[in-house]
Amino acid sequence: MLDLAGLAAFIAEHHSRDLIRVETLDRYVSASDGSELERFLRGEPAPDRAAKASWLNRIRVDTDAGRVWRRLRVVDPPLTDYVRYACEWGYTDNTAAGEQVRVLDLSGAPVGARALVGVGDFYLLDDTRVVAMRYDQAGVFTGAEPVGDPYAEVYRAAVRAAWSNAEPFDRWWSRHPEHHRSAAVR
Repeated sequence: MLDLAGLAAFIAEHHSRDLIRVETLDRYVSASDGSELERFLRGEPAPDRAAKASWLNRIRVDTDAGRVWRRLRVVDPPLTDYVRYACEWGYTDNTAAGEQVRVLDLSGAPVGARALVGVGDFYLLDDTRVVAMRYDQAGVFTGAEPVGDPYAEVYRAAVRAAWSNAEPFDRWWSRHPEHHRSAAVR
């Protein structure tokens, strides 16, 4: 089982062309979020982008060098506060930095798309290496496990099907103003 440092090393070693992160949970608890979710819910101004500068710069540097960053966010409305926060204060910045983010909205997805939720969160690196992410019930990361063949093919097939049925984040987000914080803060 890989801890966060081990996961970072694994990704650095195996991401030379394409990385895709699949997110299926309704909430994650991460030290990097700090108190930002609570600030978001209170209607406070967007966070200082300087705090995210190193992360966004990493995405820019990698994408400028030809390494693709992708994220597939699975949603099943109504969105949780955490997912709305991630969309508004996370994915908007990440896409501006060069990450390709798509949303698989299960409310309009083809039959069978819900199977991806059962697969859970994972990374697919260069279309070969799979790392399954493990979280506790609260959304706290507990470890990651590399997945070997033949089981890795299940993950690869799932993400290919889901990606082709998902909508680019910017388009999906603009079509759903009901999920924006401004709709809830009025």
